[in-house]
Amino acid sequence: MPLKLIREDITKLSCDAVVNAANQTLLGGGGVDGAIHKAAGKELLAECRTLGGCKTGEAKLTKGYNLPAKYVIHTVGPRWRDGEHGEEELLRSCYRNSLAVAKEHNFESVAFPLISSGVYGYPKDQALKVAVDEITAFLLENEMLVYVVIYDKSSFRIGAKLFDDIAAFIDDKYVDEHFEFNFRRRSENLGAYDGAQESEPLIGETNILPPMPMPMQQATVTPYAKASLDDALKQIDESFSDMLLRKIDEKGMTDAECYKKANIDRKHFSKIRSDRLYKPSKTTALAFAIALELPLAETKDMLMKAGYALSHSNKFDIIVEYFITNGNYNVYEINEALFAFDQSLLGV
Repeated sequence: MPLKLIREDITKLSCDAVVNAANQTLLGGGGVDGAIHKAAGKELLAECRTLGGCKTGEAKLTKGYNLPAKYVIHTVGPRWRDGEHGEEELLRSCYRNSLAVAKEHNFESVAFPLISSGVYGYPKDQALKVAVDEITAFLLENEMLVYVVIYDKSSFRIGAKLFDDIAAFIDDKYVDEHFEFNFRRRSENLGAYDGAQESEPLIGETNILPPMPMPMQQATVTPYAKASLDDALKQIDESFSDMLLRKIDEKGMTDAECYKKANIDRKHFSKIRSDRLYKPSKTTALAFAIALELPLAETKDMLMKAGYALSHSNKFDIIVEYFITNGNYNVYEINEALFAFDQSLLGV
């Protein structure tokens, strides 16, 4: 199953487990920790008292009590000092151990906050990279729906240079699109004006009625024409599903490799494989083009099979095109950028 970036209150998510960014006592604190304890009720604190605390990087499980989630996985993230005191490896351990607990208990869905990125001071962009790296590595080998919950937009930032580069790319494409449209429209209007001037009668000139149109004759469909149409319909071009499966074979990929790289779950892929006329959403179609690392022209062909196109009047399309033209086919990095620009995400 896929990784989803969402902007939500983690205490309101209905899933198998939410992850609590706890302190070593497990007895509650500020931020996410305090919010989870408050929403879960006093029973959570009572159970946490029996666990004997938790070391940094480790994870322990409790019930969810009054939370919509059935369970809480408590993990203790590192405090940021300077990045030179093992902070990254400890943070990675938080995700690995939490996911191991979720797998051990056969959870199908789990939601993470951005661990250590609050009062513990871990830089948010680096914390997000660790989260995505560890979760995607886990999902390559396991089936689970994993959320990374961003509480508010101000707490989420992709790298400043990447943001600026994408913003400039969007601006350039918008300018190109609008300049071309306005130039074409002005040319057409001028052409229509010139034509009208030429067709108007001179002052004093007698208007002449146009000739009456000939009666419309009913078209006759000959057996030959009908047969040609039938033949054409029998030779409909390959469908999206046909093209997708052909490309997977040509790339030497397995089905699982492809749908996991596309951030698509197995059940969704099974629907596509079993129905050659299946019509995917645009985000799904593009996700598979990214997973297959198709160049821009082939991406457009795949989209066309699904009945879509890329447009320079659409910010979502321009961002995806930016990554393709720059040879970056990491669906999770693309989704981070789409999330930062308030766009729909690929695959999910």
